[in-house]
Amino acid sequence: MKKKLVVGITGASGSVYAKVLFDRLLQLQQQWLEVGVVMSDNAVVVWEYELGNRSFAEYPFTFYEKNNFFAPFASGSAKYDTMIVCPCSMGTMSRIAHGFSDDLLTRAADVVLKERRRLILVVRDAPYGLIQLQNMTTITQCGGIICPASPSFYSRPASFEDLAATIVDRVLDLAGFDLKGYRWGETTQ
Repeated sequence: MKKKLVVGITGASGSVYAKVLFDRLLQLQQQWLEVGVVMSDNAVVVWEYELGNRSFAEYPFTFYEKNNFFAPFASGSAKYDTMIVCPCSMGTMSRIAHGFSDDLLTRAADVVLKERRRLILVVRDAPYGLIQLQNMTTITQCGGIICPASPSFYSRPASFEDLAATIVDRVLDLAGFDLKGYRWGETTQ
């Protein structure tokens, strides 16, 4: 069954993670039916600053304004099965943990959790204080998955994008996609 996916992008540093996620989703196009995207205002600014472009607008996904509560995934009846917030700022994580649905991104996360569907937050900031750890615990207890943007190096990534892919591939595994990538203990060509 093809997936209906929501991607949220916040203003946390790490736009390369979102870009690699978009690139991977294009490669997995036969596995999804719909990808809806909502970006915070800061996400746009940070993407432009870190990546030097507005290439997010070139991807063939459906983009929604942050205050568009008429987006299909603002309701559980639309049956979006997975939401990935990548990267996820600590402020956004806090609003999600406390059910403060003040924009489309946090509303969509609230819907995914209440419907017992899959929510994956790629948190980017460090270090974590007690407030952040408690928010992560709350989200985990509600069924969400915290996947810190802590890349691995055993695949010997050759670029920033390869490094980001070590996290993105893990996230897509968690989301239930079937993808080829580095697997520990498997021989590579």
